[in-house]
Amino acid sequence: MEIRWLEAFIAVAEELHFGRAATRLRLAQSPLSQTIRKLEKELGEQLFDRSTRSVALTPAGHAFLPHAHRVFEELELGRQSTRATSGEVYGTVSVGFSGALNHLTLPPLTRAVRQRYPEVTLSLTARVVTRDGIEQLEQGGLDIALVGLPIAPSPVHTRLIGREPLGAALPVDHPAAGESAIDLADLAGDGFIASPATAGSALQELTLQACVKAGFRPRVVQEITDPYMVLTLVSAGVGVALMPSCVAGIMPSASVFVPLRDDPTFMDHALAWREDNPSPVLRAVLEVAEEVLPTPEK
Repeated sequence: MEIRWLEAFIAVAEELHFGRAATRLRLAQSPLSQTIRKLEKELGEQLFDRSTRSVALTPAGHAFLPHAHRVFEELELGRQSTRATSGEVYGTVSVGFSGALNHLTLPPLTRAVRQRYPEVTLSLTARVVTRDGIEQLEQGGLDIALVGLPIAPSPVHTRLIGREPLGAALPVDHPAAGESAIDLADLAGDGFIASPATAGSALQELTLQACVKAGFRPRVVQEITDPYMVLTLVSAGVGVALMPSCVAGIMPSASVFVPLRDDPTFMDHALAWREDNPSPVLRAVLEVAEEVLPTPEK
């Protein structure tokens, strides 16, 4: 089995079109088809269902795809390791983050990595809530995730990088919008905008905890996972939301952030990664993170 056979298989599996895959690989379509047939003969299984109109992975193709990806991941790790022996840090680290909630933590990290290691690429994936981030780390889809604590038992390792009290995001025409601080119980009659309960968002869980502690369960009128879209809907007057204090400086027009007088409920931000991830470039990025995103004192 040759590496170029796997490369051809991955291209067809991702494009599900032999013509597009051939263009991607800079090949004619006929040699590409021959390569796929050689791979199928080597494996003794058909990897694609082909018709004149469509291409689809067979069950065997679906089963083989993650292993083909892993071969190329191992090759990349090998390249990184050989260059690391000469002191050069090179490669790609995939980072998942939620969006607006990370606007004080992600930029310092990406800027510092770019300045320290110009040959390192950070591949950024937005709208990754805590549970999705942990699952992708466990499955190898991400190297680092910015998550909220606590997390469920997992082989994933976390380090606290920020701690912020929750406050209220309100429309400007809300009766409490002009207050310097409010009691959370004052919002018991309002409709809340929150992430779906099934989304696995740490902020959604903290919102429920804070409201129950204040003596009520929030009446959710709109569910959405993107934190900045939550703020946008608040500014549109759809409802109110609880958000960490980091958003105070990025509130959309027609909305305000008001601190809470209650005993604070904190949003704990963390970096998460797999300790058994062998990537040397990941270690370099985590060392930079230790410098620019130190663990705060509680």
